[in-house]
Amino acid sequence: MNLAPGLRAFVRHVVTEADTAIEAGSGDVPVLATPRLLALAEAASVAAIGPQLAPGLTSVGTAVSLEHRRASPVGAEIEVEAELTEVDGRRLAFGFIVRHCPPRSGDGGERDPGQAGEGGSAPDVDLVVGAGTLERVVVDREKFLARLAPPS
Repeated sequence: MNLAPGLRAFVRHVVTEADTAIEAGSGDVPVLATPRLLALAEAASVAAIGPQLAPGLTSVGTAVSLEHRRASPVGAEIEVEAELTEVDGRRLAFGFIVRHCPPRSGDGGERDPGQAGEGGSAPDVDLVVGAGTLERVVVDREKFLARLAPPS
């Protein structure tokens, strides 16, 4: 296992109807659900360390702190960045941030002027959807699953 702080991964995602609070049962508005935002952050943390884990090892989530700051409607593109910030034996700590992706050049659209800062460029804070921390623990996959089997 070659895990060290600084490992990171990015996950890009376009919000669909299946990602909404309505579908997740966590609200009644058609925007990115907080549980879905968390799932994307978990996916980014797994991607950050996956290539470094020895065969047979995996990680499981154990703790989370999440602030969901901004709504993302269906069709919005977001990017989740997760970074391994601490390794303490088998315990891994991650920081993550979720941002709206600005329109790519050639999309034909400009940023919403209501989100633009001075001079037409928006500060990063205007793009932040959410942020937080995650903890995961490295486990042996087979042993972990064996403990879940009902007693004979």
